[in-house]
Amino acid sequence: MKILRINILLLSLFLLSASLIAQVSNDDVLMTIAGKKVMVGEFMNIYQKNNFKGENIDKKSLAEYVDLFINFKLKVKEAEELGLDTAASFRNELNGYREQLAKPYFTDEATLDKLIAEATEREKTDIRASHIFFKLKPDPSPQDTLAAYEKAIMVRGLLTKGEPFEKVALEYSEDPSAKDREANQQHPFLKGNSGDLGYFTVFDMVYPFENGAYNTEVGQVSIPVRTEYGYHLIKVFNERPSLGDFVVAHIFMTIPRNATPEDSARIKSRIDSVYTKLQSGVKFEDLVKTYSDDKGSATKGGVLPRRGVNRLVPEFIDAIYQLKEIGDYSSPILTSYGWHIIKLVEKKTVKTPEEDKAELKQKVLKDSRGEATKQVVIDRIRTENTITENPLALKDFYNVVNDSIFFGKWKAEWAKDLDKTLLTIGQKSYSQKNFADYLARNQRRREPENIQRYVDKMYLLYTDDCLVKFEDSQLENKYPEFKTLINEYRDGILLFDLTDQKVWSKAVKDTTGLKTFYQKNKRNYMWDSRLNASIYTITNPTSVQKVKDLIKSGSADADILKALNTDSLKVVSIESGKFSRKENKIIDSIAWNPGMSGDMKINGATVLVFVRKALKPEPKELNEARGLITADYQNYLEKEWISALRAKYPVVVNKEVLAQIK
Repeated sequence: MKILRINILLLSLFLLSASLIAQVSNDDVLMTIAGKKVMVGEFMNIYQKNNFKGENIDKKSLAEYVDLFINFKLKVKEAEELGLDTAASFRNELNGYREQLAKPYFTDEATLDKLIAEATEREKTDIRASHIFFKLKPDPSPQDTLAAYEKAIMVRGLLTKGEPFEKVALEYSEDPSAKDREANQQHPFLKGNSGDLGYFTVFDMVYPFENGAYNTEVGQVSIPVRTEYGYHLIKVFNERPSLGDFVVAHIFMTIPRNATPEDSARIKSRIDSVYTKLQSGVKFEDLVKTYSDDKGSATKGGVLPRRGVNRLVPEFIDAIYQLKEIGDYSSPILTSYGWHIIKLVEKKTVKTPEEDKAELKQKVLKDSRGEATKQVVIDRIRTENTITENPLALKDFYNVVNDSIFFGKWKAEWAKDLDKTLLTIGQKSYSQKNFADYLARNQRRREPENIQRYVDKMYLLYTDDCLVKFEDSQLENKYPEFKTLINEYRDGILLFDLTDQKVWSKAVKDTTGLKTFYQKNKRNYMWDSRLNASIYTITNPTSVQKVKDLIKSGSADADILKALNTDSLKVVSIESGKFSRKENKIIDSIAWNPGMSGDMKINGATVLVFVRKALKPEPKELNEARGLITADYQNYLEKEWISALRAKYPVVVNKEVLAQIK
């Protein structure tokens, strides 16, 4: 990833690590590079990136670092002169990094910590609950909202008087899953759940519903809970310690919808028979292949995908709760789908508190509850700035916005005659045209509603959006550390791009320059003394003399292999080449004289060496040391480039100020 390489590049600038105690002001000029002043504060901020507190610094180390810093700044200056900072690709990349770096400034850490703590506590518990649902259309009218709420209150009254929850759910719930659903082209017959949602835990449900469930005592019914879908009455039936995520396998026998009592009894007898075989020692996987009706998992030993308690029928989950050890299996259990024997394959992976907190933080920020952290920041921005609104200018939109906006067809140009200021934040004004553009960009197909209510609602969202963007535009001014970080990323991207052009890629692509550099410096890439030899390992004692005879006759190694080895029998193996000392123990053990060595017994085989020639030290060929030569050529190019930059741009260091940095 490019940003990693940028960080490595910047890190090379921060090689020296020691604590600095400035005896001068951060605003003092430490040096001037190409006419641009560099203050002590900027220099020290970068220097202290890898600072080890408490260590002193000597003048030599400081001088070396100053050189690194100057080289860095000269490269950035050259990139600016070449216009790299105006390229669209550069701007897009920097803006992408800035967007990521700005995110923490729009998250209230105190609120986030509370939400993480809440999620940490809730993930310890699984809840089994049912609900009765009263549906509302998206963005319902106040009248529709009140009607749904009053209906929920009425139904809750029936429950508090003792009416069975399942019976009331079947009669009043608008959740389609509560009632049986006949088979159609989209799905098979689905048995109703009478409102039973089974088990779930934190993040399995929308946040308001989760709150309602976790804040309701076992056996009690909640007050009406509002979500984006409507109102819910929630009854909690059970709480138990979290099962976490898990992997199980099952042997499954389905019970057809139209099964007779005799059919059901026969299937029950069949699953009991399989259970008996399992207890007698027959492998679970073998029984799956033979008996399981779940063909999708049968080829995998009955193993089902990893999951948590959510979206599994409660009877299935209750059985898993009883399995304590890996490999444990349940007795046959009956669900709405049929009979199962369940085997525990894998339990939840235990995370450290730090890992768990990091994971929960990401889930909170991605979940709807994460908006709470952002809203706290928006409210703070609102109180920190002077905001002036123009209600009359907003009313103008009641006449220019029409129902086409609910079909995604409203055009901002229909508000072209509106030119008043709608909103002012600090010194920045937002016009009616800006709001019209916002409406056009954010329209989507939806249920039509009252135009005035829709415009007012969109204006509130627009105001929040303006507050966020206004604050974003002020980050560099309000937070010096953010400005410094953005500047570092900016310089890092420029430095990476230009260094790649001038040094890294150039050293690879400039083959002529690389060859010239090699010719001038090839004595720097020397082989030590080497031995041109072949090592023969012979497993059949009767073949040793034959190998020696072939070597003496001048046979090539390939011919020796062909003469003695067959497809089914390997009598001899040969390792040949140019060997350096300490590269091969056998070569090190013989005299480096031309000719045949004596026989050596190694691991039951006979080993001998034929020495062709002892080679004196000589330069490596370019292809034999290309990586090292290329790296040195890059260093050479960098030095030449730095020399050219220092000749091109004047550098003046204020030695008196530098001397006061300790």
